[in-house]
Parts: sequence; structure tokens; C-alpha cells
Amino acid sequence: MSQTKYLKQILKKYGVEDSKPVCTHMVTGCSLSANDESAVVHQPTYRSMIGSLLYFIGTHPNIMHAVGIVGRFQENPKETDLQAVKRIFKYLQGTQNYGLWYPRDTDLTLHAYTDADWAGSVDVRKNTSGGAFFMGSRLVYWFSKKQSLIALSTAEA
Repeated sequence: MSQTKYLKQILKKYGVEDSKPVCTHMVTGCSLSANDESAVVHQPTYRSMIGSLLYFIGTHPNIMHAVGIVGRFQENPKETDLQAVKRIFKYLQGTQNYGLWYPRDTDLTLHAYTDADWAGSVDVRKNTSGGAFFMGSRLVYWFSKKQSLIALSTAEA
């Protein structure tokens, strides 16, 4: 499964088709904030970009966490939020021939991996947890969610 044609269309739509690809979808230690002082950007365009990325997660589950983070700022997007979204597009540009492959003779052993960041949201101090589930070596389900409660320790996170 791949979405190469769709990716080329959205890269052109948002003017990043000629940008230099980057190796990671998010800068390490990136902490976006609703209290950012940078300039406000056009909200409908920002929301459209997030929607395009959400559709693309189907074949690129590795961007889910980053898309979830930038999606939190759709109400009042700032320039720094837009730069983070464009970085995801630049990452996808370099991986546009990637996809998912599920052959028939896959091992049926279930493997699950989870992780959480403690107080990762700068604004509300809530953590984000996520997980990936594999049937053999093939990804079958993934999730990323901002928690509803504030964790008081890494064990709670």
C-alpha cells in the first residue's frame, strides 16, 4: 500500500514539492505552544494541511505522533506551527516511495509496543501516549493520544 500519487498532489498544492527533503518528521525536542508569540497564519489553509496529513497516516504511521501534535493548534495556528507542518511534508517528500506491505505468509505472533512522554504538552502538562501493534513483523494497528489527566510521575504517564 502506498500513496505516492496523492503525496505528489499535496506537495504541489502546498508549495513544498521543490523543497529539500529532511531525514526526520520533527525536530528533536520540539515543543510547540499555544502561547507562541510568532505571527498568526491562515487557519483554513493550516487545517487543510492537517487534514491531508491525517489521510496520509494510513501508509505512513510513523508520522502519527507529529501530526497529532501539530493538529492541536488548529484553532489559532502560528508561524512556528506551520513550519512544523511543512517539515512533515518535507520528510514525506524524501520517503514518497515508501509504503506498507502485508504478504499472505506473515507470522501470526502479536507484538505490542507502547510509550508515553511525561508532561510533554508545554501548555497543559499532559502526556501523550502511543503504541504500535504488529502481527509478526507487519504493523496492523497504531495509536497516539493526549491523555485527559495530568500525570504526577513518569510511572503514571
